[in-house]
Amino acid sequence: MKNKTSGIFATIFFTLISILFVSPILIVLMNSFKKKAFISLEPFKLPNEKSYVGLENYLTSISKYDFIKAVGWTVFITVLSVIVILVCCSMCAWYITRVQNKITKLIYLLCVFSMVIPFQMVMFTLSGTADTLGLNTPWGLIIVYLGFGAGLAVFMFCGFVKSIPIEIEEAAMIDGCNPIRTFFSVVLPIMKPTYISVGILEAMWIWNDFLLPYLILDIKKYKTISIIIQYMKGSYGRVDMGAIMACLIMAVIPVIVFYLSCQKYIIKGVAAGAVKG
Repeated sequence: MKNKTSGIFATIFFTLISILFVSPILIVLMNSFKKKAFISLEPFKLPNEKSYVGLENYLTSISKYDFIKAVGWTVFITVLSVIVILVCCSMCAWYITRVQNKITKLIYLLCVFSMVIPFQMVMFTLSGTADTLGLNTPWGLIIVYLGFGAGLAVFMFCGFVKSIPIEIEEAAMIDGCNPIRTFFSVVLPIMKPTYISVGILEAMWIWNDFLLPYLILDIKKYKTISIIIQYMKGSYGRVDMGAIMACLIMAVIPVIVFYLSCQKYIIKGVAAGAVKG
């Protein structure tokens, strides 16, 4: 009886926590169908006959603020950045795990150390360096994301590679595989759980990131979703709240769907990489 009661209380508690976390998204969704004036006056009320505008806010954000183009650049940067991070960092992790010397240990320590450095310490220097090297384009931003995403990716990949029996790789080399073929034919398929989990975490970070694109990109030519939302302001501080709400929903829903459909792989990948070294 006591266990049953505690289970009911636990269910109620976690339900309330879930509602608390979901409520901001529901409020934004509700306000995305209201007129601008009613968003400020009645932010917590459902749309009614006076406040309801249908899809007007969504159409405004797409036509007036060029939201579709921003989505295109965001998808381009996110997909290519994740692919580059996965391929480069998995190969790096495999190399520094299998080749034990002072250089590989130093590389691993630098990757881990990069995760504890606050971004604010390097952002102004990074902005100037990116302009000097011509990295202020979506293609250059991919290289910057590789640098900032390598720490977590290498750390997780190294943990998983340590759990792979080296005899499998030795057997492949005896059969005539060179190191590159051994990695792509033998090691990479085994690393699939960590590939998926790292890819999900990096994709969510890059998709939602505002500061790096804002500092690096030439925003007169290239704007991501987060930059478009920031620039939905008129003169004298006026803000098109209806269009902002619509853009937020269109930006957040793909990430939520993506995460919910792939969350089990995050748990598997993290658990697979959590091995003693």
